[in-house]
Amino acid sequence: MSFGDILCGRIVSPLIELDEKKRIIQEFVPGKQVTLCHVIANPNESLYTKLGLIDARGAVGIMTITPSEAAMIAADVSTKAAAVEIGFVDRFNGSLVITGDVAAVEAALRNVMQVLCNMMGFSPAPLTKT
Repeated sequence: MSFGDILCGRIVSPLIELDEKKRIIQEFVPGKQVTLCHVIANPNESLYTKLGLIDARGAVGIMTITPSEAAMIAADVSTKAAAVEIGFVDRFNGSLVITGDVAAVEAALRNVMQVLCNMMGFSPAPLTKT
């Protein structure tokens, strides 16, 4: 067997084995969109631990944004707009979790929505609260 045999496609079975592996492909629809903007006003104590927010207390704000890189902008805007802490930001999936008192979390999320939707042309999601 020579390198030429491999290049000419004569060795097929090892390549087929590679094709049998399962692959997950994640695609986003083109466009700019806030898909979720929610405040959990009074979370159960166990939620902080489950989310890895060990020292956090108060309300939890959650956002999901496409394109995912906009989560970095949302994190920056939220911390400048109100007294909130970043619990989690994922620039690959577009998620942002912030914590603080209810009024601060709501103010931060409203400010992020204003910047993303009014200034940058993102499609909005309603700000919801439980």
